[in-house]
Amino acid sequence: MSHPHPDLSAPGPLAPGALRVIPLGGLGEVGRNMTVFEYDGKLLIVDCGVLFPDENQPGVDLILPDFEPIRDRLDDVVAVVLTHGHEDHIGGLPYLLRERGDIPVVGSQLTLALLEGKLKEHRHRNVPQQTVVEGEKLQIGPFVCEFVAVNHSIPDALAVAIKTPAGVVLHTGDFKMDQLPLDNRITDLRAFARLGEEGVDLFMVDSTNSEVPGFTTHERDIAPVLDRVFTKAKNQRIIVACFASHVHRVQQVMDAAVKHHRKVAYVGRSMVRNMGVARDLGFLTVPGDTLIDMRDLDNYPPEQVVLVSTGSQGEPMSALSRIAANDHNVVHLQRGDTVVLASSLIPGNENSVYRVINGLIRHGANVIHKGNALVHVSGHASAGELLYCYNIVKPRNVMPVHGEVRHLHANADLAVQTGVPRENVVVVEDGVVVDLIDRKAVVAGKVDCGYVFVDGSTVGDITETSLKDRRILGDEGFISVIAVMDSVTGKLTAGPEIQARGFAEDDTVFDDLKPKIEAEIEKAIGSGLDDMYQLQQVIRRVVGKWVSDTHRRRPMIIPVVVES
Repeated sequence: MSHPHPDLSAPGPLAPGALRVIPLGGLGEVGRNMTVFEYDGKLLIVDCGVLFPDENQPGVDLILPDFEPIRDRLDDVVAVVLTHGHEDHIGGLPYLLRERGDIPVVGSQLTLALLEGKLKEHRHRNVPQQTVVEGEKLQIGPFVCEFVAVNHSIPDALAVAIKTPAGVVLHTGDFKMDQLPLDNRITDLRAFARLGEEGVDLFMVDSTNSEVPGFTTHERDIAPVLDRVFTKAKNQRIIVACFASHVHRVQQVMDAAVKHHRKVAYVGRSMVRNMGVARDLGFLTVPGDTLIDMRDLDNYPPEQVVLVSTGSQGEPMSALSRIAANDHNVVHLQRGDTVVLASSLIPGNENSVYRVINGLIRHGANVIHKGNALVHVSGHASAGELLYCYNIVKPRNVMPVHGEVRHLHANADLAVQTGVPRENVVVVEDGVVVDLIDRKAVVAGKVDCGYVFVDGSTVGDITETSLKDRRILGDEGFISVIAVMDSVTGKLTAGPEIQARGFAEDDTVFDDLKPKIEAEIEKAIGSGLDDMYQLQQVIRRVVGKWVSDTHRRRPMIIPVVVES
């Protein structure tokens, strides 16, 4: 089994008649999914998503795939194919379109409708778009794409089979095999089997739940649990938080609300926008008179309403976080409210979610979440379903996608258990290039691709170094030292003036440090040092040693020496 090696060199030219696969995101993390396929000088991109930052990336809004490896080849891109409308698959596209605004975008009706709001927000006009449906085949440059229905936690998701003379690649996108989905649109295993009969040379399979044994629970199994929640809370207000794109989950809340004679209000901009789109396109059924505006809540007693809110991941600015902090301009928690967190815990978000749960409970809410009730089921296939898929498709080569390293390896093991030779299973991470040559997948090298941070309106300006600085400032505080030196006599005329933040509230702690700084500066000047930068380094050294010895801290130290 191939592993990514840091010593892999850049890939050489692509062999004639071969297909190259370049994963730029989503392999090694859950998010920012993006894969580039190259054949005969043309590039096809599948998905272009974002990753949400964790706690050690302070101030970062989003993380994008690194476009650098294809930046000088954007004119060769024939299209971007989107598998479904989740942020980790479409959220990066507006940033790619900044680099070339007329790349054609291909996707299902709902996926392109959800993308439309983003394109408007980023002021992208006239982006060529092509709507496709399952069963459709589309010739895009040298690639023939066939689209296959898959079931996921958002409607209208597609797998894509990419056919070139080099062979057939089947990319599942995100999928599961719910046999009783709410919209009766199941993962089309008959199409998977037919493609398998024709011969799938490279099977790229969603790994997210590959460590979870058995089968993913049916989405509709949540309905009786919601019914019980509504019955138990019949005299109280109910707030349900879920992903702003989980149309099926919102549908189940809507159905429960109608059954229990409650009105529904959306809280959170993205929820209002996405559910409006889903309703307009017929993916969400809203019975008449059920939906009310959040601003009209005061006209109804609490036991007659359900709020459907964003913020199930504890995002600091989301509606639910603001409600938990008693900081929402319309919704104020009341003792006895029932709050249902109908979502997963994304790795890295646990602390934020628990902080919100604690805040809600502190204000007297009764909180129901996946830890204490079946109010969430995953959107991804578990190990049992993946085994089924391998047996149906019988692929020649397998490349696990979409997951952290542990998920990719667990998925690889499943493929091997079903009889795929171990040497035909390539486990790679972002940037590791795989070529399909003579129906065999081989690692061809590695391209440089890192995290690209979006911070406010800047893209890519924030580096790992500046994040390290932010972490030090946040964790250890900072000390500035200002000294003024007479340029003629070389003596200190003022200072050292010491200021600190997040380190010590009382500046008198520095009283015994000042003479040390003065002594070291005079010693340095006495030995002929008059370079400002070197004098600053002297101060940095003295302060650093003192802080470390006396306080066991490593704050950021900013020395300034000014000539007068």
